[in-house]
Amino acid sequence: MTTPADAAWSPDVLGEGFEQLTLPLGEDAEGELVATLVRYRPDADGSAGPDVLGGAGRAPGPLDGADVLYVHGWSDYFFQVEHARFWHALGARFHALDLHKYGRSLRPGQTPGFTSDLRGYGRDIEAALAVMGHGLVPSERTREDAPLVLVGHSTGGLTLSLWAAAFPGRASALVLNSPWLEFQAGAVARAAMAPAVGVRSRWQPRGRMPTVDLGFFTRTVSRRFGGEWDYDLAWRPEHGFPLHPAWLDAVFRAQAEVARGLGVELPVLVLLSTRSVLQPVWSEAMAHADVALDVDRVAQRSLDLGRHVTVARIEGALHDVLLSAPDVRASAYDVVRRWAEAYAGG
Repeated sequence: MTTPADAAWSPDVLGEGFEQLTLPLGEDAEGELVATLVRYRPDADGSAGPDVLGGAGRAPGPLDGADVLYVHGWSDYFFQVEHARFWHALGARFHALDLHKYGRSLRPGQTPGFTSDLRGYGRDIEAALAVMGHGLVPSERTREDAPLVLVGHSTGGLTLSLWAAAFPGRASALVLNSPWLEFQAGAVARAAMAPAVGVRSRWQPRGRMPTVDLGFFTRTVSRRFGGEWDYDLAWRPEHGFPLHPAWLDAVFRAQAEVARGLGVELPVLVLLSTRSVLQPVWSEAMAHADVALDVDRVAQRSLDLGRHVTVARIEGALHDVLLSAPDVRASAYDVVRRWAEAYAGG
């Protein structure tokens, strides 16, 4: 299942400095499974664009020699150019992963974002790490001594938390951007709903469930709706992907694992907004809050990840903290930089 480190990379949709590599993962009932690894190499042609820390190009930084792997959230893919430049400016090699059936990895006829077990994304993660030099077998450990920082947003943060707990010692630090560690209505509601969702997931794994995304998060971030960011609405739809019982069951089971205590051994940074606005009608307050998660519940649940957890609440942040207004995300990046200097450099 591994991909040779010298496999051919191709230009990525994000343009100059970005390349992508398809990672074969086998097949399932819907056909070919692939993940897509994206890397940022602005110095490959001797040039580099400006970064969010000021200046241009790559200068020695506190994470010189480190590797970063980013994993997106639900109904999402990697498009955050600024994020890549941030880690590059710290001295790290940046890679991002589009999981199978998401973004660059979605193939015709596949159910977008579908999985029945978040641990199944371990195939995607291992294939990416093999290319990055952090694989399971000796021949894939060309960068064994380089610190590995895992960064995950929302469901990607939940997925990486499970992986880090299952494979202690593989990574050096874990950064979670609004991780979906707990159901919005809380653990009691999750436990009450889980049996019925589990039964339906066995009988109708891909059955349609009511749409819960009213498009408010898209309204806060997409340039088409008054936000700041340009991205592909086919890969990140306005109202998210359709929900399916088996997928929700997988999330509930993962959240239950977190609630029991994951025992993650590495340092963890959790970024969250200071407030949530969860309501069925739009208000301007949503432009300065998390409209997807109950951030107070997630902040509390974060303490069940492990013994070394830092929770940073960012005033005015969106659900994706690093897509917030410029001054807000500048504060968030400052938090990440200072934390990384202390814990992520190895």
